[in-house]
Parts: sequence; C-alpha cells; structure tokens
Amino acid sequence: MKSRKFVTGFAMLALSVLVLGACSSDGDKKDSSSSESSAASASSESSATEASSEAKVVAGGPLQDGTYKLEEKNYSNDYRAVFSITVKDGKIAKSEYDNVNKDGKSKTEDADYNKMMDEKAGTSPEKFIPKFNEELEKAQSPQGIEVVTGATHSFESFQNYAQQLIQAAQAGNTETIEIDNGADLKDGTYTLEEKNYSNNYRAKFVMTVEGGKVTKSEYDNIDKDGKSKQKDADYNKMMGDKGSTNPEKFIPELNDNFVKAMNGEEPSPANIEVVTGATHSSHSFIIYAEQLVNAAEKGDTATIEVDNIVTE
Repeated sequence: MKSRKFVTGFAMLALSVLVLGACSSDGDKKDSSSSESSAASASSESSATEASSEAKVVAGGPLQDGTYKLEEKNYSNDYRAVFSITVKDGKIAKSEYDNVNKDGKSKTEDADYNKMMDEKAGTSPEKFIPKFNEELEKAQSPQGIEVVTGATHSFESFQNYAQQLIQAAQAGNTETIEIDNGADLKDGTYTLEEKNYSNNYRAKFVMTVEGGKVTKSEYDNIDKDGKSKQKDADYNKMMGDKGSTNPEKFIPELNDNFVKAMNGEEPSPANIEVVTGATHSSHSFIIYAEQLVNAAEKGDTATIEVDNIVTE
C-alpha cells in the first residue's frame, strides 16, 4: 500500500491517544456562536503536563531547519488560511498564520468584521491570530496553546494546520501543503497510523467515506499484537476507578461523535463533542480526524504514517 510518511511534534506521554478541530478559514463564522470547548489539548490522559526539555526522547524525529508552508486553496467568506513556520536549530523560531483575502489583505485588518465579532464573541481575528502565533512559538507544540474563548473553531483549525507543518518539519519536507478546504469528500477508506508505541500502544484511525459522507470511524489504540486498549481489563478498571470513563467507553463514543459531527448541518471534526473525563484524548482524536478529512477532500487514500514522539 502506498504510504505518506508524516511525523508529529507532540510528545506521547502516558497514552498514545486521540484528537482536534476545524479545517477551513470559515471557522470564524462559527466561532461567534460556538461555546468554549474543554481545556487545552495534550496527548496523555494520565498526565496533562507537556514533556519537559529534560525528558528523554526514545522515538520520533526532531524538527529539521527550514521554512514550511501550508495554504488553503479555496476562499470561504472571502478569506483563506495561509500559514508558515520557520525552524531554526530544531525549534520553531517563527509562526506566521493568517487569513487573507484575494488582495492578500489580512482579516486582522478588517475593521468591520473585527468589531462585529468582538461584540458578539468577545474576541476577533486581530486579537486571537497574533495570540495563536505567539503561543506556538512559546509552546513549540499546538497542544500547548490555550483555547481562546469565542474562537474555538479557529483554534481547532490552527491546531490542525500547525500539527501538519510540524509533521512536515520533522520529515524535512518543504513542499507547500495545499488544503482543498470545503471540497466534497471523495469516497474511499482513509487511514492514519502512529509509527511508535507509547506505554505499549499506538493509535490507528480508519475513516470510511461513502456517498460523500463519513459513514464509519474506526479509531483505536493497539498493542504489538494488534489488541485494542479497549480490551485491557486491568487498565480500564484502573482508569474507571480514577475517573468517569476509560478507553472501552470513550473510544466508541468518540468514533460515534465523529460520524455525527460529519453528518450535521455544518460538517466538521470541530463539532465533535468532547467526552467528559477524556478531554485530552478527545482533542488528540480531533487532530487526527482533521487530517483524515483533509485527505478525503483531496481523495488521497495513501496511509498517513505519524512518527509520533515518545519520551520517558
């Protein structure tokens, strides 16, 4: 099978789990009416703390120096997203995310829109776009960025695109990533797999599109024998005793929520309901769901291989 090899810049700490957000620049339209989603994302359910600089990386590739670019192909409400990151000495030195119109003018300069959104949602592009860029440079990971109240959909979109650029940087692939945002989903089976095991598990995600609709979502965490974490009785009991949910409950729920979100009035992974007690897993799930939707917009059925970073 043909395979697209990507790598992910967030550390898988205790669980290789799920999650993330909107895929087009029309997210602002939805932001003004959407409620805030739960907390900032991370990749571990047992620990919300990012891996420290002292953590030893045991799997996953480093970022390679260079400039990496991503652009939406289509305009939505007169704007499309453009995004670049510059990596120097293995670190994100500069993040330049924006929404621009056909004249190349930034949405941050659209006074009427900014005023309208600020009055309705309490924030606006001129506020949250610079904040997204500043926080990515500081956190070095989209999962380390705080959600901006009133701009949830834009936040999810930014996280998705930032993650794809980090994956490109780890692969050293400076070819511009083109997102065919808003395109009809092409029928087929789309697959994403993590390459590395974290605490004996890695994520595998399969999405099926039929008749231009997402009809099936099969996300899971599997061990080296292909056994699902949902069947790990000891782990499920331990997590259930500590909280309100566990993999055998929240993994099927996230899969169901994804299919529902993609068959609503405004289909988008950003509309996936976060599972109570599995906030971080939910956000990780959305990140991968976004990438599969972007692949389906292009009809690219090549397996996405994520060289996820694992630390100890």
